[in-house]
Amino acid sequence: MRSKLLIVDDDEAIRTQMKWALSQDYEVHFAEDRKGALEAFEANSPAVTLLDLGLPPRPNECDEGLAALSEILAVDSTAKVIIVSGQGEKRNAIEAVGAGAYDFLCKPVEMEELRLLLRRCIHVVELEKEYRELQQSRLSDVFEDMLGTSPQMQAVFAFIRKVAGTNAPVLLLGESGTGKEMAAAAIHRRSANFSVTKKAPLRALMCSAKACWKQPVAAHSFWMRLASFHRRFR
Repeated sequence: MRSKLLIVDDDEAIRTQMKWALSQDYEVHFAEDRKGALEAFEANSPAVTLLDLGLPPRPNECDEGLAALSEILAVDSTAKVIIVSGQGEKRNAIEAVGAGAYDFLCKPVEMEELRLLLRRCIHVVELEKEYRELQQSRLSDVFEDMLGTSPQMQAVFAFIRKVAGTNAPVLLLGESGTGKEMAAAAIHRRSANFSVTKKAPLRALMCSAKACWKQPVAAHSFWMRLASFHRRFR
């Protein structure tokens, strides 16, 4: 799929030249003024915009081109805009880069230089897109400080969501180091009692099952105290 390219220039000869030179590699769209540039940008979401600073109704000034740059960046702050300007507008082109443009070229444009700049620019666009998708993927995979994308972990997360909305006691079973305390903390934070108790911290009690079975009286006392603690916060 070809990348989209928006060319904003009021000179028909330049638009024709650009179309002839670039349409084989890019899906090229055109605009002649600031209003058309914004409309074309919003309609097509181009990967790169080539923007002439001298636009109607004042083609000998740079204010329309700079305003178009500002409006494009207001729509998409990550937009890649390459300024195309005459030698006499070089200072304004540098100002545009300071305002958020990706780069600038001076007229007359050397097509090989332009092609190289476009390839580099689109490579940056693709890298940024991959980075955003990766970040979004990582955010969507995190659940209550737990990371997991497998069906088994998603089932665990669904179970936590389900039981956290109830007042039923929950018994979590599993080998040591499998994350029982993390699951308990997730249920605790998502439970209705969490807000009722003014976000009381989870009390993690580390007890040995072996010791409890060896000392039935101590085990009975522990479970009675735990039940009493549970009733206090129901």
